[in-house]
Amino acid sequence: MLARRYPVLVEPEELLSMLNRGDHSDGGDNGVVLIDVRKEEDYMQGHIPRAVSLPLARVLESMDPRQLHMLFKRLGVDDSKHVIVYDDTFGALAARVAWALEYIGHEKVSLLSITYGRWSSLGYGIERGAGRVDQQHEGYTLADVSADHSILATYDYIQAILEGIKQLQQGKGTSTSTGKRVLLDVRERLNYLDHHIPYAVNIPWKAFTGEERILKPIEEIDALLSYRRISRDDEVIVYCGSVGTLSGLSYYALRLAGYSNVRLYARSLKEWRSLNLPVEGFKDAHYWDLSAE
Repeated sequence: MLARRYPVLVEPEELLSMLNRGDHSDGGDNGVVLIDVRKEEDYMQGHIPRAVSLPLARVLESMDPRQLHMLFKRLGVDDSKHVIVYDDTFGALAARVAWALEYIGHEKVSLLSITYGRWSSLGYGIERGAGRVDQQHEGYTLADVSADHSILATYDYIQAILEGIKQLQQGKGTSTSTGKRVLLDVRERLNYLDHHIPYAVNIPWKAFTGEERILKPIEEIDALLSYRRISRDDEVIVYCGSVGTLSGLSYYALRLAGYSNVRLYARSLKEWRSLNLPVEGFKDAHYWDLSAE
């Protein structure tokens, strides 16, 4: 995975400047597509000016790169556009949509650093009603669409990791990683203690989030990962309990901190359990275990 050219987070003042100038700052006709991923009725009641509506549920309908491509293309997304995504749910829904864009090869994607609710409370302008849709159909074609599998983990990919751990152990106990691969469960601690993918470590997603911003400062994320002995040399596979929203936000926390080799298990434990794949847990865990590894 290559280093990002575009920032993980865009500040509200930066967004306003981009929208006002059309973002021609690098000499090209980049433009901005601002995507609101809340439910359509919430969008109609109020949204950031010039934002287009794309509820998360529509993105989750398919993992087919071509279908995702057409979904975004109808909103005016093409290779020239810098896409900025926001929600009102601590950034998790926006992160999952942003990741879907990266998955179909669109590198120019960022998250707004604050939620819509925070935007409104700070007194920034809002619009009401249907908003706009660019309906642009130029740009890349279906022939150009391909999935970036370097940011996706599938259940069989994880199974191969587990098999590698077993071979590495040779019956000598458990390990949280094999070589440069770390499975990171970002669910709440009690859920992790109850059951998780074997050998996964746990950092609850809330540990990455800020009080007024969707993610903590880089130095705090760095310190957290360093404490858990996760380094930038590791390949980190992030998962949560359902559709990859909480793990999507954690994915971007790692990317913000400069971790370039990160994969999202987008279908997460919901798929893993449905396939009757192995899990492990701490059946005798007590509340004092909530902060212990």
